[in-house]
Amino acid sequence: MKKSDKHKRISAEIKRLNSIFENIDESKLKIAKSLIENAAFMTVTLEDLQETINKDGVVSEYQNGENQWGTKKSPEVEIYNTMIKNHSSIIKQLTELAPEDMIETDELLNYINGARK
Repeated sequence: MKKSDKHKRISAEIKRLNSIFENIDESKLKIAKSLIENAAFMTVTLEDLQETINKDGVVSEYQNGENQWGTKKSPEVEIYNTMIKNHSSIIKQLTELAPEDMIETDELLNYINGARK
């Protein structure tokens, strides 16, 4: 995948998230901007990692020395596990910045629950 494709996907996700949070208080929006950008990056990266994990599996083989072979958790799984925790934390922070009436909207709930358009 080309870097420009990933940047386009991240930009589209930022735009989508900005539209969800467009009605929050201006002072909160400044705080949310960085969270939105990081959430968008993580969303796209997690999708890419999922694709790689689905294609290559959750384990990888390694060679330690001339005759020592084995398997271990793939690097993509390690990165995915760490990033999904951070992504969840950012989404939680974003929902805490949102007004009460917005938290109940279907679009935000779908996003929080992992549904994608």
